[in-house]
Amino acid sequence: MNRPLRSVKCPQCGTAVTWSPESKWRPFCSERCRLADLGKWLDGAYRISAPISEEDLDQGVVPDDTDSEKKLS
Repeated sequence: MNRPLRSVKCPQCGTAVTWSPESKWRPFCSERCRLADLGKWLDGAYRISAPISEEDLDQGVVPDDTDSEKKLS
């Protein structure tokens, strides 16, 4: 049974991308958008964090939020 092709939005620019094996850069529309997203991860613009626990405070582990306002160029 053939399923209809699903379309998703590129996380960087919002362009519609067909979700199929032929979509080389999925979920991104292009290599440019994929690399822009990777650059944001490497620059620290994206973070995966968790709430501070009592154990973290006891061990002196405190998240660094000094650069929470990143310059966008």
